[in-house]
Amino acid sequence: MFAYIKGILAIKSVDYVVIDVGGVGYKIFAPTSTINKLGEIGSEAMVHTHYHVREDNISLYGFATAEELRMFELLIGVSGIGAKSANAILANISPSKFALSVITNDVKELTKLPGVGAKSAQRIILELKDKLKTEESISDSDISEDNFSVKGDALSEAVSALQVLGYPQREATKAVASVNTEGLSVEDVIKKALLYFAKQ
Repeated sequence: MFAYIKGILAIKSVDYVVIDVGGVGYKIFAPTSTINKLGEIGSEAMVHTHYHVREDNISLYGFATAEELRMFELLIGVSGIGAKSANAILANISPSKFALSVITNDVKELTKLPGVGAKSAQRIILELKDKLKTEESISDSDISEDNFSVKGDALSEAVSALQVLGYPQREATKAVASVNTEGLSVEDVIKKALLYFAKQ
């Protein structure tokens, strides 16, 4: 319903902000990572939003980037994870690190997150990996591995992680190809690729 909300930051609280748009104050729940990125009271602010509707509650959730919003929407689609839990998870891990943890089956990393036990971590990995477009793969014509210091499986991991965050395989491949990977970890490659999308 709302793709984003842009206005004057009226209130900053522990778990929500209020943004004034033309005299209407929108109360938007947000992870602390997003709240900390917003400016001072009275400054202009914009958040990507999710309109969350339940039988007994209608709420707005806001995020600093489109990737954070995408990660939130993926998480609330996982069995047993609600909006509040997803918000808490987002406050403690970046989308790039989260996507990489899913791709590499890193249960240990996911169980460090609040409210995520071993079974929940395994469920997150299983359900989100199923969302990948497995019929598509990286071809030699898309990327020449000679151009990368991050090679082989690591390169595929970077592209797959971007797919977990909702980017089509071909676009994810182009984004990774735009990155100078020398000396970068796979997570850093993902972060640089996300900047590529932000400039489009």
